[in-house]
Amino acid sequence: MHLFVDNLTNVDFSYLDYQRGLVGETWLASAALNGALDSQGMVCDFGVVKKTLRHWLDAELDHRLLVPIRSPHVQLQRNGGQIKVSWQYAGGEQLEVSGPEQAFAVVEAKEINTNSVAQWCVAQLDEVFAASVDQFVLSFSVEEIAEAFYHYSHGLKKHAGNCQRIAHGHRSRIRIEIDGCRSPQWERNWASRWKDIYLGSRVDLQRQTEDTLEFAYRAQQGDFALRLPARCCELLECDTTVEQLAQYIANTLAAVLPGQQVQVRAYEGLGKGAVASAGKTAE
Repeated sequence: MHLFVDNLTNVDFSYLDYQRGLVGETWLASAALNGALDSQGMVCDFGVVKKTLRHWLDAELDHRLLVPIRSPHVQLQRNGGQIKVSWQYAGGEQLEVSGPEQAFAVVEAKEINTNSVAQWCVAQLDEVFAASVDQFVLSFSVEEIAEAFYHYSHGLKKHAGNCQRIAHGHRSRIRIEIDGCRSPQWERNWASRWKDIYLGSRVDLQRQTEDTLEFAYRAQQGDFALRLPARCCELLECDTTVEQLAQYIANTLAAVLPGQQVQVRAYEGLGKGAVASAGKTAE
């Protein structure tokens, strides 16, 4: 008997890619289980499956940096509960990121994609479901977005939860209205501007050169640091919560569109976000 759970949950994270660098991403998880019917006429209890999977994905993938440990472009060091990762881009540039072990998912794969991560997750979860089902399959998919969207990574040191991790991210829609009319052109402009971007707060900037930016901070979970090419980053004067990102976009547009009302609907991953306004009618 085949049991399936579509659109079980979504995970927001960042990962390392040889061509793209540090990539913020949002995936939707679905699961399938094959097995014989038990005395209740079920393969297994839906409630148990969903609760177990959601908890594991939230704990082990969500808001982490996924590192393909079998890649020839990565070096990883562990020291006293901390992890330091060095990553080489296709063009020879370097990224370094460090933080508590819980901020990383070290994936046994050469590269991060929906298939490699799904296979790794199944291997990690084998013991959980082996006794109750014959086969467990996990799959990931991305939200179908016909309009503009961007991938961004960031860290929120003031956050009490896992958003404080310095390199996690999202794949996000954006909707922009100018004087009440939608502007696909400005949406595409920001999607291009924030393609595979790291959004850094100036207050966390420790060192800056022409080619490199270095961020570091101490949060509740521990010490975090990130060094990456300057071309992959936009430096903001505010924190990078979705509320402040929406306002940042609105204010930036209002400055170049004097006398016009700007409204920005910025998403943070799937199905959530913030709306901000600026310009002639903004309060």
